[in-house]
Amino acid sequence: MPRFLTMVRIDERNAPTEAPDPDFDARMGALFEEISKAGVMLDTAGLTPTSEGTRITWSDGKLGYTDGPFTESKEVVGGYSLTRCENKAEALEWAKRFLEVHPKNWTVTVEVREIVEG
Repeated sequence: MPRFLTMVRIDERNAPTEAPDPDFDARMGALFEEISKAGVMLDTAGLTPTSEGTRITWSDGKLGYTDGPFTESKEVVGGYSLTRCENKAEALEWAKRFLEVHPKNWTVTVEVREIVEG
């Protein structure tokens, strides 16, 4: 069964400053419980802000290091999930359900990509 990486993309510069509605954590917890019991979720986590990251570039045989924040990036990966699904349609359905848990005034994008095996 294929594995999929879902990258949660956010705009760090325009992230919501207000707390989510009081039921957000309960809705997200219920979804994570359901996806785990279904045997789909392999791993998930949020990521620290880009201000705490470092990019390493390989160019012309040399390494270059750039500390964050990465102001030239409009969207950054703020979290991820690793799932095992029957097919891409199932992976997209879980990603849709993840997005629907979020408050309507938030802007969150996910990118779902199948992992190349072997």
